[in-house]
Amino acid sequence: MENDLSIKEAFQRAQKGHNNKAKLVASLKNTYNKLEDKTLFHEEFIQYLKHAMIVYKREPAVENVIEFVSKFSTSFHTPSAEGGEEEEDEEDENPFLSYMFNFLLESHKANSHAVRFRVCQLINKLLGSMAENAQIDDDLFDGIHQAMLVRVTDKFPNVRIQASLAMARLQEPQNHQCPTVNAYLLILENDSNPEVRRAVLSCIAPSSLTLPKILKRTRDVKESVRKLAYQVLSDKVHIRALSIAQRVSLLQQGLHDAAESVREVVQVRLLPAWLNLLQGDVLELLHKLDVENCSQTALDTLTALFTHTPQDQLLHHRLQLDDRMLVPAGSLSCESVLYWRALCEFVKTKGDEGEEMLEKLLPEAATFAEYLYGYVKGLPVLSANQRNILELVMTKEFISQQLIHLTGCLDTNEEGGRKRVVAVLQEMLVLPQTPPSLVSLLTEKLLTLIPDDHRRIQTVAEVISEVREPIVIRQPLDENENRRKQVKLAEVKVGILEAKQALEECISNQEFNRAAELKDSITDLENLRNNILQEENTQQDDKETETRMEKTDPETLLRCLTMCVELLKQMNIKTRIGPTMSAILSLILPSISNAQPAVRNMAVVCLGTCALHSKDLVNTHLVLLLQIAQLDEAKIRISALRSVIDLLLLYGFTLLSERPSPKGEEPEEGSSTAQSILMMLSDFLDSEVCVRKCVGGSGQTDVFLGRISSAKLLSRQVMVQPRHRDDTRLRHCLGVFFQLYARRAGTTHPTLTP
Repeated sequence: MENDLSIKEAFQRAQKGHNNKAKLVASLKNTYNKLEDKTLFHEEFIQYLKHAMIVYKREPAVENVIEFVSKFSTSFHTPSAEGGEEEEDEEDENPFLSYMFNFLLESHKANSHAVRFRVCQLINKLLGSMAENAQIDDDLFDGIHQAMLVRVTDKFPNVRIQASLAMARLQEPQNHQCPTVNAYLLILENDSNPEVRRAVLSCIAPSSLTLPKILKRTRDVKESVRKLAYQVLSDKVHIRALSIAQRVSLLQQGLHDAAESVREVVQVRLLPAWLNLLQGDVLELLHKLDVENCSQTALDTLTALFTHTPQDQLLHHRLQLDDRMLVPAGSLSCESVLYWRALCEFVKTKGDEGEEMLEKLLPEAATFAEYLYGYVKGLPVLSANQRNILELVMTKEFISQQLIHLTGCLDTNEEGGRKRVVAVLQEMLVLPQTPPSLVSLLTEKLLTLIPDDHRRIQTVAEVISEVREPIVIRQPLDENENRRKQVKLAEVKVGILEAKQALEECISNQEFNRAAELKDSITDLENLRNNILQEENTQQDDKETETRMEKTDPETLLRCLTMCVELLKQMNIKTRIGPTMSAILSLILPSISNAQPAVRNMAVVCLGTCALHSKDLVNTHLVLLLQIAQLDEAKIRISALRSVIDLLLLYGFTLLSERPSPKGEEPEEGSSTAQSILMMLSDFLDSEVCVRKCVGGSGQTDVFLGRISSAKLLSRQVMVQPRHRDDTRLRHCLGVFFQLYARRAGTTHPTLTP
């Protein structure tokens, strides 16, 4: 009975999922092969298929029928590996597949969206069920291609999805003129339905043309699309096909994506895939991320890897530690030292268990301190004719930076070790070889080890004093200079003797005018001799005397101000300005007018931060900060503006309400310093500099929220958005503000209306 299975019975059985589709296909195929005239079979088969094709909903029975039809249709298509002629003969002898394709192509323009959907679905399944080396007629290929290119623009997303999937085997990745590839690129860029974009992502072949578009989908607004984009990159794209910038960008976005599912794909699929391609070499992976310029991304990457590494395997690291638990200085590289730091910091987060593991990764605090001091002391100082070793110096600075970070993982509970680390950090801050880029970090780590604010202030003040007024020992004259002075002294002594002899002869000969001239000459020579002898004695005394020389060069001032900024950042906001900090102000205030912009900028930051600790400083220097915010260079103006915003957020407008206008103009009736400040912030929104706009916008919204009710300023912010739609940061800032402001609409806040 199975051998004479009718079409109707086959379709009835195919609707039930428990039926074996392979047996149904074999039975119906047996019936088909017995027929001499297969035309009636074709027509009847299509008639039964049409009943399923008018159903748009994904009913299980319909899906089973579609699956059966695709398997039956492709069961005749068994191409030989020999080549094309045998293929054509076989296709001619079994025309059912061609008949099916022709029917579907004639139906793809049907008015019913259900029919269009089923047509595309069937074409997709037919092409997908064919063997890898299957071939079809060129005319049929072109027909399918043209039909699906039309359907990928269908107004129904499900039709577009099936059409996109159907074209997967029709694309030519290496052909930049391939219509399918170009259609895929347009869909990825412009289709509003995320499921359509996902369908294209799942089947588009990566190439030099398509890769940028695939990468762009990792920033798609839809979580599912971003997730699939990372999966495609993990499975289909080699790490070497990506530039360093692309690798770093992928990890930056993926590891910090708002969706946990996207972050998980990056951690458990993308990173392991890259590591497998690099034979599991983590240091090689870091090398491909350019850790010198992207250290934070590299750290995040390592943390993700460690998180998914079994704890008993964490210590199976690639660091070659010597018997002192240190990496030999000659073996240090950017990748190895960053790996060392990341591993230690990750292990430290494990609590008590991590402390035991750290003992196998780091030496005692005093030992590491000496190791760090030796490395930093050996850093070369660049001169004008040594710019060719700039890259080497930058590499050594980066390694030093990571070693300094490692001090945060040391066990400093033991008093002796902690004192040695503190002493070494202080010494490195004073060292002339210490690069300016390390000063901020060194100060931060130093202050972390000193819990008391007053001790912190005293320590930094002492370091600043050592840097600004170092002890100078006068160098003795070299041998050549000493010999020259001795010769000069001998010449003077001989001249005195000759002049005295000539004087005696003149007196004997009663040549009194000549004698008077000689006497004056002798006096001059004796004075010269005494001066030479006095200079020698002074220099001899200086050999044994140490003196301090004040340094006022920009590099020294910048170093001192950087330490001051770090100190103020670490200080408790309630700690007031005492005598020692007042003395440090004598360094800050003159630097405000320094010729070097970097020095001025750091001085402005210091002054603004100091004012947070003292209302007296606000009263004294607020006008100065406002003037700088309007008159200096862009970067310095931004620093001054941020300081003013911080002061407003801390003290509010009460402290400022009685002040005159900072612009030097007669204030209008009802105006105040606070109003002038807000107008200045509003003016920044019209600035051409993007950062100034963002700072001005964020500053205005910060002080606006919960403090001011002004329709004029609110409307100004609303008007800003359309004019700066390309400024993402400013738009984000204002967007968040409007949401928060709307939620607080019912709360009471003081009214200030410029």
